[in-house]
Amino acid sequence: MSVPASPRDAVILGGGLVGMTLAIALARQGMTTHVVDAADPSDTTAADFDGRASAISTASWNLYTNLGMADALVAKGSPIDAIAVTDGMKPGRIDFRPTAEEGSLGRMFANRDLRLAMYAVAAGCPEITFHTRAKVVSRERDAHGVKVTLADGQVLAGALLVGAEGRASPTRDEAGFTPAKWSYGHRAIISGLTHEKPHGNTAWEIFYPAGPFALLPLLDDPDSGPDGKHRSALVWTVAETNAAGVLALSDRAFLAEVEKRMGDIFGKLAIGAGRSSYPLNFHHTARVTSDRLVLVGDAAHGMHPIAGQGLNLGLRDVAAFAEVLAEGARLGLDPGDAQTLARYERWRASDTLMVATATDVLTRLFGLPGKLPSAVRRLGMGGVQRLPTLKRWFMDEARGMSGDLPELLRG
Repeated sequence: MSVPASPRDAVILGGGLVGMTLAIALARQGMTTHVVDAADPSDTTAADFDGRASAISTASWNLYTNLGMADALVAKGSPIDAIAVTDGMKPGRIDFRPTAEEGSLGRMFANRDLRLAMYAVAAGCPEITFHTRAKVVSRERDAHGVKVTLADGQVLAGALLVGAEGRASPTRDEAGFTPAKWSYGHRAIISGLTHEKPHGNTAWEIFYPAGPFALLPLLDDPDSGPDGKHRSALVWTVAETNAAGVLALSDRAFLAEVEKRMGDIFGKLAIGAGRSSYPLNFHHTARVTSDRLVLVGDAAHGMHPIAGQGLNLGLRDVAAFAEVLAEGARLGLDPGDAQTLARYERWRASDTLMVATATDVLTRLFGLPGKLPSAVRRLGMGGVQRLPTLKRWFMDEARGMSGDLPELLRG
C-alpha cells in the first residue's frame, strides 16, 4: 500500500552536487523539496569514495557563498592563481594569470569536502526532505502535479519534477528526451600526487594526442609537518584500450609514466591517493523541459573534462533555475508553470551549447597527432599569449563571469 508524504514544491531526483545544491537554493527562497538519492551520504563522503576533485569557478564560488556553504569550504580549497596550457610541454605555452583585482581563476576542492559542506547546510534547511538509499519505481506527471513512488511504498508529491541523476538519468530517458551523444573512446585516470616542489597554485593542462594530462593544485597535506607535503590532483586521459593496463601498473611504473609527461616541474613525485577511472563521453540535450519536468546538470549535458566546466555548468543551471522559480513565485505562478520552465530553457540554451561545443572542439583539435598540427596549435597559443584582450576573454570564461549571470553567481 502506498504511503503518502507531505507534498512539496518540487521533487528532485538526484542528491549529488547539483541536485542538493538546487534544493538548498530553493530552500533559501522558502520553497520546499523532496530530494531522492540512490546513494548513502556516508558512502559518498567516505575518504576513499572516488578521490575526485573539482575546479570551482569564481561564479560557482559566489553561489556557494550566497548559499552559506563557503565558510565550511574556504579553508579546504586551493586557489587557482594561474593556468598553464601547453602542447606536450613544448615551447609556446599560454599562461593565464589574472590581476590581483580580478582575483583567482577558481578554487580546487576534493569532491568529498564539497559534499560534506553541502549536506551540512542542507541538514539545517527544514524545507528539504532527504530520502537516501531510495529506489524510484515510477514517475507520474499530469496537469495538477507530479508523483514519484519509491520502492518502500512512499509516494512523493510535488508541483514539479527535477531530473538531476547525472549522465545516465532515467528521468530524462523515460521522458523521451533524445540527447546528441558519442563516446571519445577515452578514459580519465584519477589519482593524487605528492611532490617535492610547490605548485604555486598553478593548474597545468598538458595536451597530448592521446588526450589531456591535467595537474590541479590541492592544499598541502596539513598532517605531514609544519611545511606540509605539496599535493596535486592528476587527471590523465588515456585510450580506453590502454586504461586497464595503466590502472594495473605498479606505483613505481605509474610514476615513471607520469614523469614522462610532466617532466620535473614538481621535482620528485610520490603517490598520494589511489587510482580510479571513468569513461569520457559527450551528450547534450537541446530541450531540457517538458510538462512539469526540468533537467539540470549532467542529466542535460555531459562533456569532456578538458576545461573543467562540467560541474560549473550544472551550478549555473542551479542559479538560473532558482532565479526563474523565485520570479515566478513572486507573480503567483505554480512552480511547474510552462512559461517559467520555458524561460529557464531559453536562458540556459546558448550557454550550455557554447560550452559543450567548445570543449568538444578543443578535445578534437588537441587530439590531432603529428608535427604540423602541433606547430599550428603552438602558433595559435602563442598568438593568444601575446593578446591581452583575448587572454582576458578566456579567463572570464574560465571564471564563469561572462554573459547574463543569475544573481546568485554575482559577487
